[in-house]
Amino acid sequence: MDDYKYCIGIMSGTSLDGIDVALCKIKGYGLDTDIKLIKFETYPYSIDVLKDIKQSLDLSKSNAQLLCSLNFKLGKEYANAVKELVKSADLKLKDIEFIANHGQTIYHQAVCEGDFIKSSLQLGDAATIAYECQTTVVSNFRAADIAAGGDGAPLVPYVDYILYRDKNKSRALHNIGGIANTTIIPKNANIEDVYAFDTGPGNMMINRAVEVLFAKSYDENGDIAKNGKLISNMLQELLENPYLKQEPPKSTGRELFGIEYTDFIIEKYKGNSSEDIVHTLTIFTAETISRAYKNFVLSKHNLDQIIFTGGGAYNKFLIESIAELLDIDVLTFEDVGENSDAKEAIAFAVLGNETFNKNYNNIPAATGAKEKVILGQVNYFK
Repeated sequence: MDDYKYCIGIMSGTSLDGIDVALCKIKGYGLDTDIKLIKFETYPYSIDVLKDIKQSLDLSKSNAQLLCSLNFKLGKEYANAVKELVKSADLKLKDIEFIANHGQTIYHQAVCEGDFIKSSLQLGDAATIAYECQTTVVSNFRAADIAAGGDGAPLVPYVDYILYRDKNKSRALHNIGGIANTTIIPKNANIEDVYAFDTGPGNMMINRAVEVLFAKSYDENGDIAKNGKLISNMLQELLENPYLKQEPPKSTGRELFGIEYTDFIIEKYKGNSSEDIVHTLTIFTAETISRAYKNFVLSKHNLDQIIFTGGGAYNKFLIESIAELLDIDVLTFEDVGENSDAKEAIAFAVLGNETFNKNYNNIPAATGAKEKVILGQVNYFK
């Protein structure tokens, strides 16, 4: 008997490169989870919604009315993406058991500062998605972990353990999206042995520099960076960021490494060539990743391999730069027969499935939460 059910995972990350939608078949839960990717697409944001997102991320331009409207616009945008994918797979909306949506992060307050407590805001109204797609939606995954004293991030490590643990190899799964984060899974690990943290910027600063200096959305294969040279004093300044020395568990976002900071760096070093600036930002990302392993991981145990996922895994120059800095087997998700782009959308489908089965699905060692909790809020259509 086929116990699989159709589900959809949606992820739109800090890179703002589109809406990732994964159509999957899933059965079981916990360590018995079996999930198969049926179809995956990345849909571009509409021009209007992308403009609103970028304005919302700028504290000097954002306002309550904009956020209120964008929440529902994004709900419609996500729903339309789901409808397109389901139709292209020759399925009907009624075939989908549930949708798990991460939402668009607008602000992530990982530490208490003055009057501001730990908090995280993801937009994309779940009731709108549920109504438009006529199915149940799981969303707002980060809130329960924050309520339990955690950062609400990173959340994917739970899924990394469920799907990619290995009896004989100690491995790290390192996602390079806007922000870069790693999950450490020692060989033959229990879930209590798993830990994770954000290493720092991933594509975020590189993409912004490429946008400003070359009017492109990203550095394909790292070709621009490859043609540049290192600006030593710029790299030194970047590496002095206090976050990089902070002990895990920790998480970060565009609040530290976003447009404002990147534009400041670009302006300060504009006397150098544009290629050199992109090169140095790429080496900076490589250094933050390398140093994170040397300072916080390899002092505890050896790693047999690091598997890179996310958009940054396609930046050949970046991956080669990381490999030169670390004496560890460096692979991409494609090297092990998986899809880098689809990984996080699939992960939220798994997290949504755990929510339905009332399973704890955070890892306190990764987020800093006081205890395990069930992540996600559920909107039923019927």
